[in-house]
Amino acid sequence: MTTPIEIWRARVASGELNPDSGQEVAALALTDLHHRLAQWRVKDGWFRHKTPPPKGLYLWGGVGRGKSMLVDAFFANAPKTPKRRVHFHAFMQETHEAIGAWRKLSASERRAHDHHVRGAGDDPIPPVAKGIAASARLLCFDEFQVSDIADAMLLGRLFEQLFERGVVVVATSNRAPDDLYSGGINRQLFLPFIDLLKGRLDVLKIAGGTDHRLAQLTAAPVYYTPLGDEADAAMDAAWDRLTGGADSKAATLTVKGRQIPVPREAAGVARFTFDDLCAKPLGPGDYLALAVRFHTVLLDRVPKLSPDKRNEAKRFVTLIDALYEAKTKLVVSAEAEPDALYPDGDGSFEFERTASRLMEMRGEAYLGAAHEEANAKEG
Repeated sequence: MTTPIEIWRARVASGELNPDSGQEVAALALTDLHHRLAQWRVKDGWFRHKTPPPKGLYLWGGVGRGKSMLVDAFFANAPKTPKRRVHFHAFMQETHEAIGAWRKLSASERRAHDHHVRGAGDDPIPPVAKGIAASARLLCFDEFQVSDIADAMLLGRLFEQLFERGVVVVATSNRAPDDLYSGGINRQLFLPFIDLLKGRLDVLKIAGGTDHRLAQLTAAPVYYTPLGDEADAAMDAAWDRLTGGADSKAATLTVKGRQIPVPREAAGVARFTFDDLCAKPLGPGDYLALAVRFHTVLLDRVPKLSPDKRNEAKRFVTLIDALYEAKTKLVVSAEAEPDALYPDGDGSFEFERTASRLMEMRGEAYLGAAHEEANAKEG
C-alpha cells in the first residue's frame, strides 16, 4: 500500500475507520497528486523544471473530518524527495526568525551565504525562500490559519517566491481560502495572496457532517484512574482510536530557540508522560506552543501532588490552563480524580480551578469545541 486511497480503504476494511464519502474523495485527490508528483520527479527531477510542478492541494473542512490523518498517509509515502510536514504556526515562527537572522548579516556575509540571491539587495524574502525551497520541495502544512498581521503581510511575497522555486504545497485548514484572515487589519492587502493560493493549489472541501474526532473522544472516557495496567491499556486504545492507525513518530518543537521533545505524535495528536511535561523546566510559552500545535494531547501517569512537588504542580496548572484556553482536547491517566489530585497543603486551594477545568474538559461541550489556535499565542 503506497497511495492514500489504498491506505484509507485498508483501514476502512479493517474497521479502524468508518466509511466516509468525503474522506474517500479527499484520499483520491491526494492519490492523484501522489501520482503527478511521481511522474514529475521521474521526468524532470525535483531541481530541473522543464515543465511546471503539479498544483498542490488545499483540504479544508470542519474539525474531526480526518484531514490530518489523510495527509499523514500522503506524506509518509510521497515520492522520495526533500519534503517536510510542519504546523503552519511553527513554520511562520521559523520564517520570521530566519528573516531576523538574515537582516543581522553584513553585506559581505550575505554575499557569501549559500542562500544569497543576486539582485535581492536588502530584501530578506528571496534568500529565506531559497533556503526553504532547498530543504523541502514538498511542503505539507497542518492547520493553515492566518490571524497575525505580520504573517498576513508577509505571505504573498514569500509564497510567490516558493512557487517560483518549484515548491509544491499541501495544506489542511478549518477555513476556506476566501475566509482566511477574515476581518483582519488591512485585509485588502492580503487578498492577492488568496488569489495566488487558489491559483497554485486545488481547493477541496471535505464534505460530510460527521465529526470523527468527537466521536472517537466520546466513544470512551477521557480520564482514567487509578493508575495501573488497565489505565495504561485504555490510554493505548485511546491513542489508536484518535490517530486512526496513522504511523507515529518522535518530533521536536522549537520555541524561541529551546527544543521540546515530543515522544510520539501522529495526525495532530501528541502523547507525553507527566514527567515529560511537568518534571522539566518548561514554562507558559512552551505549553502554549504545544496547545497550538496539537489538537489533542494524551498525558500518562499524573501522580497525586503535594507541597513537596510544588514545582511540578505549578507546571501542571500552567499546562492545563494553556490546553484549556486553546480548547486542546486532553486524555489523561491519573492516580486520582481531579479533586483528589492535590487534596491538602500549600497550593491545594489554587489547584481547585485546575481540578474544575479537568472536570469540564471531560464533558461533551468541551470535547466538541473547535481547537482555537488564535487563542494560544506564545508568551
